[in-house]
Amino acid sequence: MERIILDCDPGHDDAVAIMLAANSPQLELLAVTTVAGNQTLENTRRNACNVLQWLGRDVPVYAGCDRPLVRAQQIAADIHGKTGLDGPVFPPRTKFPEAEHAVPFIIRTLMASDGDITMVTTGPMTNLAMALRLEPRIAEKIRRIVLMGGSYQNGNVTPAAEFNIYADAEAAHICFTAGRPITMVGLDVTRKVLCYSAVVDRMERIGTRASRLFVELMRFFCQTQKEVYGMEGGPLHDPLTIASLIDPTLLTTKPMNVRVELRSSDSYGRTNCDYYGYLGLPVTADVAVDVNVPRFWDIVEECLRRYEPEVTP
Repeated sequence: MERIILDCDPGHDDAVAIMLAANSPQLELLAVTTVAGNQTLENTRRNACNVLQWLGRDVPVYAGCDRPLVRAQQIAADIHGKTGLDGPVFPPRTKFPEAEHAVPFIIRTLMASDGDITMVTTGPMTNLAMALRLEPRIAEKIRRIVLMGGSYQNGNVTPAAEFNIYADAEAAHICFTAGRPITMVGLDVTRKVLCYSAVVDRMERIGTRASRLFVELMRFFCQTQKEVYGMEGGPLHDPLTIASLIDPTLLTTKPMNVRVELRSSDSYGRTNCDYYGYLGLPVTADVAVDVNVPRFWDIVEECLRRYEPEVTP
């Protein structure tokens, strides 16, 4: 069983990543840590608690950094709405974040480990970068980093940059240069897992409490993706990280030298990936280049079926 900390900014697709991580037989979810990204920190920490409470999973939530390391705050309200998780109506909240800040929690947990914890980041990488700067010794304690972010092709918030990297490129640079194994799950593959209406209908037929949440999330998410990007199905970016841990054959990856652009005004936040190895520089990441799309949706369905059946009055 792989031990993970999921660092995220829920966010509709982050919420689905939490669903997958919280009940997988292959994973032990130690904690969910939150960061500002898709919405403000106040919203993302509340959203993480709401999702875990809805799922009935007793996983601690630690709120982290409320802004990037250097630049002004970036949020994605056009995609995720005013709360960051618009669509579902959650019951009154009884679950709340822990008092400890996410960064010291990450440091403390990694330092006490046997080097067997995978850090999964599906939002801006601010929390992990701050932890690496505060306590550099944690680097050797990270088994690997699996991130949703970047692209070796086109971005989604600018022509060059993907949102999670663009939101805090300095943090991404720190993580990419930490000397740990990294798997980059970028837009090149996440744009292939589109949640069409047929997928939503398929998951609705499952009839569990988790599947109802999935459907309510995706109906809102798919609508905003169509309005903003003209896509008929919403790309389920973040859950690909967790699904790739559940089934290591899911993704096809290619080793590349990856450098995060920090200085360009037009291309800030771009992940410059040397796809062909032309520059002769050391490999710094395994970059996802393809995905088994049918298998991904099977993993999602298997996950949703493991949750408790929906109780009707």
